[in-house]
Amino acid sequence: MLTMTQINDIRKAFYEEGMNISQIARTYGVDRKTVRRYINKTDWNQPVAKTTVNDFPKLTPYKETIDCWLQDDKKARRTQRHTAKRVYERLVEEYGELFNCSYRTVAAYVAMKKKELYQKNTCKLPLEHIPGEAQVDFGHADFYENGILYNGAYLNLSFPHSNAGYAQLFKGENQECLLEGLKTIFEHMGGVPHRLWFDNTSTIVTKILKDGERKLTDAFIRFKQHYGFETNFCNPDAGHEKGNVEVKVGYHRHNFLVPVPRFDNLQEFNRELLQKGDLDMQREHYRYDTTIAQLFEEDKNALLSLPSVPYDVCRYITVRTNAYAKFSLNNGTHTYSTAPRYASSSVLVKITAHEVIPLDDSHREIVRHRRLYGSAKQESMDWIPYLTQLSRRPGALKYSGIYKMLPDPLKNYLDGCKKRERGKVLAGIARLCSNSSFEQAVNSVSEALLYGVSDLDSLIAIHNRLTGVIPNVAPVHLPQEIPELTPYEPDIGKYDAILKERGGRLC
Repeated sequence: MLTMTQINDIRKAFYEEGMNISQIARTYGVDRKTVRRYINKTDWNQPVAKTTVNDFPKLTPYKETIDCWLQDDKKARRTQRHTAKRVYERLVEEYGELFNCSYRTVAAYVAMKKKELYQKNTCKLPLEHIPGEAQVDFGHADFYENGILYNGAYLNLSFPHSNAGYAQLFKGENQECLLEGLKTIFEHMGGVPHRLWFDNTSTIVTKILKDGERKLTDAFIRFKQHYGFETNFCNPDAGHEKGNVEVKVGYHRHNFLVPVPRFDNLQEFNRELLQKGDLDMQREHYRYDTTIAQLFEEDKNALLSLPSVPYDVCRYITVRTNAYAKFSLNNGTHTYSTAPRYASSSVLVKITAHEVIPLDDSHREIVRHRRLYGSAKQESMDWIPYLTQLSRRPGALKYSGIYKMLPDPLKNYLDGCKKRERGKVLAGIARLCSNSSFEQAVNSVSEALLYGVSDLDSLIAIHNRLTGVIPNVAPVHLPQEIPELTPYEPDIGKYDAILKERGGRLC
């Protein structure tokens, strides 16, 4: 299994350096079928199955020696440098029977190290703004979602040629937010910029190498290959190299995010931001006697086509749950629930920019949480699986750790129920949570305690009243033995006659 870095090198050699399949196979020490598979690949979604990156562990005791030989080669003539075959032979000569690595392993490692030592960054800063090139950067802004204040970040994509730009707002600044924002903007435009400029953000750049190359995360390389764009990275502390987007960050903040936005749904607000980006293009360009929208047509004509396979922006991690079937992310800051059956076990978790989704052994969703952000300790709890589990074993309620986790109103309500009814009541509360929310269900329980009722029908009626739900009542069908009533039409003239007899008075 090749690493994403090796796959990227193979595709770069084919598409950018013009090497053919045979040359690439010889250069990188891989089979031609493997080369052909990766250069023709269109679907770069991350597979769910966990993969391991081959870092040549068997060569670990000999890497320092190999690196020293290859480093010394930089002082020698090109024709007198070590080949992979010569490196392998020297290792066999010097270490004898202790050396137990194959030639193929040595060749792959040597090829990788030579790339690091000799590949130069030949990219030059453009002297003019080419249509279809874009710049990317994050800014920071506060916003309220459902009345809750978030210290968020917004992704900015700008086109220096036309000065067009789009923004997407998120609750954090991580790799999932970056890729989700780019994907959403690409789909809105109907195309992909052929080159994107970034700074050296840690979300995608893990290391800046001595020769100016960047070591990128596998997830970003996968995203880059899926959409087919090229990348350029600014020199450290040289944000002016992508000055257009630096200005656009401030422009978007003042024009799209002032006053502090307040909304109920972040995804809906982001759709509004895309529309604002379109409308903003109707203004005149700061330099040319035309509108931004007219120049942006040239950018759009230079865009790459969207891939035929949709890209799923996410990452998968395996976590260990505690005795309450909960797990934590971000060094224990954020806690999420699963279901009782997954207590003290390993669970695969899918993480997106907006959601955290634990999966079962068949990769089916267990529950779905909104992703938590911020440095304060927070917990997202989905009670439905726990209440459903307890409803099947109501006798174990007080002896389970889940009982201690329940809010006081719910514990008091269950204590007032008869033992034989607790299972039915727990199942009913689980349905109320599903119909509205756990908080609404607890409010209904608190109201039921005030009225002194503990039966499920009364609880459902109270919940319907608090949530404004009008129950659907089935029509009543009368038995056949009950005769139909004939319509009655009153004779108003009889009432008039009675009034005349009594002098206009009924009593």
